[in-house]
Amino acid sequence: MTVTRAEHRRRTSRRVRLRRTLVATAAVALIAGGVTVFALTRGPSTAPVAETVPSGEPTPSPTPTPTPTPLTAAQELLATTTDPKACAVSFTGDGIAFDPQLQAEDVRYDKLPLPRADGRVFAGWYPTVADATSLNTAERVNGADLVTCTDRERTLYAAWTTPEANSAEGTELPILMYHQFTRNPEGEDNWLRGNYAYISDFDAQMAHIQDGRFYLPTWDEVSAFIDGALYLPKRSVVITDDDADSTWLEMAAPIVDGRNLLTTSFVITSARTEPTPNRFVVQRSHTHDMHRAGANGKGRMVNDDADTIAADLETSAQILGAKEVVAYPFGHFNDTTKEGVRRAGFELGRGIEPGYVRIGTDKLALPVVRIDYGMTVEDLEAKIG
Repeated sequence: MTVTRAEHRRRTSRRVRLRRTLVATAAVALIAGGVTVFALTRGPSTAPVAETVPSGEPTPSPTPTPTPTPLTAAQELLATTTDPKACAVSFTGDGIAFDPQLQAEDVRYDKLPLPRADGRVFAGWYPTVADATSLNTAERVNGADLVTCTDRERTLYAAWTTPEANSAEGTELPILMYHQFTRNPEGEDNWLRGNYAYISDFDAQMAHIQDGRFYLPTWDEVSAFIDGALYLPKRSVVITDDDADSTWLEMAAPIVDGRNLLTTSFVITSARTEPTPNRFVVQRSHTHDMHRAGANGKGRMVNDDADTIAADLETSAQILGAKEVVAYPFGHFNDTTKEGVRRAGFELGRGIEPGYVRIGTDKLALPVVRIDYGMTVEDLEAKIG
């Protein structure tokens, strides 16, 4: 049958409409299935555009990033060092607000804080609350002790007492003064014979202090004790040696090191500039160049003016890296001496007058317990308990 042109156009138009209907229906079906389809647009230069059609399943929420746990003050301090022996020491207790300190294991504690408070007396740092509460002197921690830590941290607990209880304790602090040493039981036969301690007697005396668990205060503690701001137990003692003689270095210093006893060596820095012989010996000033006679035959410390004395002590302090305390050569001092010591920034001065340090003692006239040749451990016990 012959199809006219008009009929042909009508049939073609119906087929186009049918194809468009089928495409639209398929698109709806695909949209309902949640798949990606291409939307066709007219125009020969337009490429198919991909569209993601959401499915019926809910889109999962992203996992939140965990908030890191803040570091403690001690952990922040440890993060500043790579030293494997570093230890962050924290302080706690009533009225305590000190930042942690970075110390080092197997080294003596350095510059532990000494808090002060009106109406109270600081009674020291302790490893546990129980020790602090009971004032367990045997466990009291200070600069005479080596640092020990757990997982690179340590907490010390503060203890307090009252001014009345501190005064009632009646502590009389002995500062022992040694000079030279000898291995000869009969002593040395020279004009300094009395200065020489028999080394076996010295070892026995140090054993008495170690076994008796005497408390060994640092010089800053001595100063605070004199002020009435620090409690010291009756069984406290300071060990010192004058001159840093070769016999001290060779014989006695190894003994205090082996017994873990804090000792002060008073050094004449014009004669010696060697570093400390071991970790239990602190070196302090015996002046730089004033351990000799002045114009009147007495020591230069009572002959020179205050500025000269201060300049000498400044030189000594620069060599030693510390001030705190000076031992007067020959024990000679006067008001001019004291003024020179103050100008140099020293807080304490030790003479040779016999006696004990008490609350209120003149800080620039500290007395001593002199140890002479022939004194035994029994003699020491009679003097210090």
